[in-house]
Amino acid sequence: MLRRLLLAHARRRRHYSSSFSSALPLASPTFAVFGANTGVGKTLVSAGLAASLLRSPTASPSAVLYLKPLQTGFPADSDAGFLFRRVPALLRPSTAARLVASLDTLSCSPSLEPPPPSPEEAAFSYAGEGETVRKILTCRTLYAWREAVSPHLAVEREGMAVEDAHVRSRLAACLVEGEDLGEGEGEVWKLIETAGGVASPGPSGTLQCDLYRPFRLPTILVGDGRLGGISSTLSAYETLLLRGYDISAVILEDRGLSNDMFLLSYLRNRVPVLVLPPIPEDPSDDLTDWLSESSSVFGLLKDALQSFHSRRIQRLNSMQRKSKDLLWWPFTQHNLVPVDSVTVIDSRCGESFSTYKVKDNKMMMIPQFDACASWWTQGPDSNLQMELARDMGYAAGRYGHVMFPENAHEPALRCAELLLGGVGKDWASRVYYSDNGSTAIEIALKMAFRKFSFDHGILLDSDKSMTNERNIQLKVLALQGSYHGDTLGAMEAQAPSAYTSFLQQPWYSGRGLFLDPPTVFIRNETCCLSLPQSIQHGHLSPGDKCIPSLAEVFCNTRDSSYAADLYSTYISQQLSEYSLSSNTEHVAALIIEPVIQGAGGMHMIDPLFQRLLVKECRNRKIPVIFDEVFTGFWRLGVESASELLGCLPDIACYAKLMTGGIVPLAATVTTEGVFEAFKSDSKLTALLHGHSYTAHAMGCSAAVKAIQWFRDPSTNLNLDLDRKRLKELWDGTLVNQLSSLPNVSRVVSLGTLCAIELKAEGSDAGYASLYARCLIQQLREEDDLYVRPLGNVIYLMCGPCTARDSCTEQLSKVYRRISSFNPVH
Repeated sequence: MLRRLLLAHARRRRHYSSSFSSALPLASPTFAVFGANTGVGKTLVSAGLAASLLRSPTASPSAVLYLKPLQTGFPADSDAGFLFRRVPALLRPSTAARLVASLDTLSCSPSLEPPPPSPEEAAFSYAGEGETVRKILTCRTLYAWREAVSPHLAVEREGMAVEDAHVRSRLAACLVEGEDLGEGEGEVWKLIETAGGVASPGPSGTLQCDLYRPFRLPTILVGDGRLGGISSTLSAYETLLLRGYDISAVILEDRGLSNDMFLLSYLRNRVPVLVLPPIPEDPSDDLTDWLSESSSVFGLLKDALQSFHSRRIQRLNSMQRKSKDLLWWPFTQHNLVPVDSVTVIDSRCGESFSTYKVKDNKMMMIPQFDACASWWTQGPDSNLQMELARDMGYAAGRYGHVMFPENAHEPALRCAELLLGGVGKDWASRVYYSDNGSTAIEIALKMAFRKFSFDHGILLDSDKSMTNERNIQLKVLALQGSYHGDTLGAMEAQAPSAYTSFLQQPWYSGRGLFLDPPTVFIRNETCCLSLPQSIQHGHLSPGDKCIPSLAEVFCNTRDSSYAADLYSTYISQQLSEYSLSSNTEHVAALIIEPVIQGAGGMHMIDPLFQRLLVKECRNRKIPVIFDEVFTGFWRLGVESASELLGCLPDIACYAKLMTGGIVPLAATVTTEGVFEAFKSDSKLTALLHGHSYTAHAMGCSAAVKAIQWFRDPSTNLNLDLDRKRLKELWDGTLVNQLSSLPNVSRVVSLGTLCAIELKAEGSDAGYASLYARCLIQQLREEDDLYVRPLGNVIYLMCGPCTARDSCTEQLSKVYRRISSFNPVH
């Protein structure tokens, strides 16, 4: 019963947390008004600020849009109504002015009888010198309930449940429509006043600081001047900060306790702190006089907010040019990157960036779906992102950074337990931490070489000469098209490629035997098998090259097929010939990216071939390394790709999704037998490899949270618990349609990955290809889909928790673009 309740709650949360895709105008200042608690004066601050803005003698700002997304206690309590009634009375401009004020409510709970009044509008004229300046005040409530309780409780008692996505969608629409209020005559300031405190629940139960997080609006924090208000104000401040909000000002009432003085000292050089005079406690006071007396403070607040907005816009506008001038981007030819094509990322929320762009001379903040998963690292939805921020903040506050060798701390130990109970279950017993995937590979190679030397009796005694020791050359068995990282040792363990050329790695020699693997893909709605020329396949019929389904590709019954005989013969011959070619060179490790080769072009290697590779190496006592830096932790739909292969390694490397992708951390997981090969009474036989931040507490804490989150069906709704794998995320019909397009060579769809290779020849094919450049530009600029290709291979990558509807939406965009793709040379 409890499990069903948890799953139901998670489904509601997921539904409410659907992706936010509205572009928001940025030219006009827009601020969210949060409070340290309820009853601290948020509405008074909104009213005073609105009056200060509209009191300006100039044409700009020409309008103020006040939005109250959630209102309870309605209509007796109407914050929008308060502004509608009070602000006009506060305006005493020195120049002639005409104010048009309006008030409306969009949705009310069914318990409101009689229904709320129709929208109101009133016009006010103010005498003064000069030409009359036109001003507009629009006050709008989006959702209202009768009872004066928290919105989530009002929903429970009165009905009118509202999904988070609907709140955000309506709010975004109001913000966009609000741009037209000024009719081009001046700025339109927008104020969004929240309900209750920073962490008060919204209608669905989502905390309001999370509900509005996709907008990441600059924030005015209304502090608490009462006893205990210092604590509640700073708690609210840090709650917002932890979620990535920019707090532009703190303002609070003077209650005679000098809260403002302490906050001013504590927040010095971080945020302006303003203090308002005491608010009259007489309930009959309409506060008009108090608001007028406080006008100078609201003037200072207006100036602080205007300064904040101007600095923000100035910085955003300068970032493209400054980045081009100062930064050196990896895997980027700067001559091919015009200044105006640099993507300025303001923030991230779940699966999407918030990017700053100027479109049609309008400054916009536009969500872009991160279709490359930020180099395959990303997995969190917005809920997990906030959980990771909280846990990492806790770890930083508790541990900072601590030395790891010969020490233990809870995050590292708990992470190791989860690794060995998950990706290492039933085979691994030791975890070796490092900083990133490439380093994890270096460590894995050292482990494998030591284990091979130990098992084959070629370890030299310490008193023998270094010359003899160096005559032994240990090599790897790997695959063409492989990629295992950018560090020197990792590059030696991969086949020649663009990454290992003399231009990139002058020391590269390629220390291994590199086999041509067979690949699997979808073409014309058919699952196809492609064999390289190096494998003799004269007796393999065309029918044998068509596999009924992707599921059958992984089926162990293929182990007795004719293809298996071909593979086994090829592998055995290659290893035998290599062994006979030298007495000092030994194939001492097998290293593979299980199932999918990432940087090599998103190729799916026939699992049967890799399974037989592992089998042959087992027979020859060659240690097996699985490079799961890319494929691990549900990237391919299972926690470990070994589940797809149907075999286990001796050593496996994990990174990227292990921490949810939020911070670098890697782990090389191995067996007790490998560990034993390093044990002795001499430190010289220990594994002498590490870095200063080994097993850093923040990364281990993030990994603990991410590993648990991804494997829990109450938080990862894509998880098919019975099958222990993700449900299909990419629409099968769309995938087949893509595979049938005349300009598509192949499609690979597995887990969170969907890769499409465009048909291309010569220089248009391969990693250096610019063939898809215009297509990529369209997807980024017109479809808000941040795609980064591998030459002529375009791929989409979501997270393990991404909603299937979102995947279908993004894949549909790609299908439409590729359908009409006609490159011009």
